[in-house]
Amino acid sequence: MTESILPTFADVERARERLRGHAHHTPVVTSRTLDGLVGAQVFLKCENLQRMGAFKFRGAYNALSALPDAARVKGVVAYSSGNHAQAVALSARLLGMPATIVMPANAPKAKLDATEGYGARVVRYDPAEDKREEVAQQIVTETGATLIPPFDHADVIAGQGTAAAELIEEVGPLDALLVCCGGGGLLAGSALAAHAMSPGCTVIGVEPELGDDMTRTFLTKAAQRLTSVPDTIADGARTMGPGVLTLPLLLQHVDGMVTVSDADLVHAVRFAMLRMKLVIEPSGALGLAAMMSGKAGVRGRVGIIVSGGNVDAAMLRWILMEDGERPSVPPEP
Repeated sequence: MTESILPTFADVERARERLRGHAHHTPVVTSRTLDGLVGAQVFLKCENLQRMGAFKFRGAYNALSALPDAARVKGVVAYSSGNHAQAVALSARLLGMPATIVMPANAPKAKLDATEGYGARVVRYDPAEDKREEVAQQIVTETGATLIPPFDHADVIAGQGTAAAELIEEVGPLDALLVCCGGGGLLAGSALAAHAMSPGCTVIGVEPELGDDMTRTFLTKAAQRLTSVPDTIADGARTMGPGVLTLPLLLQHVDGMVTVSDADLVHAVRFAMLRMKLVIEPSGALGLAAMMSGKAGVRGRVGIIVSGGNVDAAMLRWILMEDGERPSVPPEP
């Protein structure tokens, strides 16, 4: 399959086979306290406990493992300052492939170190001077490596959908599924899985209020783009607009979109940490925040994809203490 062809549920099933024995089958966590607060039976799919701490490993490993031998020899290139960077780096190491990751020079040192620790070559760029896509494309031109974008790639989308497939297989049919949304790869893959495995399930994407490009796209049925990077603590959801693949998948398979405030995210991350003992990054708490704030408007059996746990230490301290100036974190996707 190439990145220009829309994935289907059959691709999600193929991704499950590729990921078997490589991706963690992450736990599903429940809480009577949470259920009582929201008036529903909630199932949290904890991708914060996935390899490298986020669902991104699923899509990256599936995309890399689907490459033919000739492409594997030349390696892969990706651009990201966070979870996608680490996911591609780790997947490439596991598959014995060279990987180059384009990252902003001001990315958190911990994320730069982690990406290099997985064995990738990191190329830093100045986001004020250069566009990461152009830097990455130049490397592709020079080396013949394959570009693996963060979300707008059919095999990446299919891999991400395996999280929802595992959840539904484990807990049974759902009335609703809440999915974090940045560029829409996880949402698109989850919708494919949910509609095939739990036909009555309502699939709802959740964005930060300050980064509502996909919500406005859903409502207008036409691609909407932000004019600047949204200043939200959900750094993994600071995308500017839908992709070529995620746009039609959003319009065809997603049932609704909602947004939550940064205050909602702070409340959700604090609750997860202090009451459920789960470390969740703000982007990973979008679905939980929508449920706890009542903005999702769903009841019954509700699944929530907790997409990641790679929260910056300074950000986590600020969220827990609610004291001082909010830390600045570069956008991730």
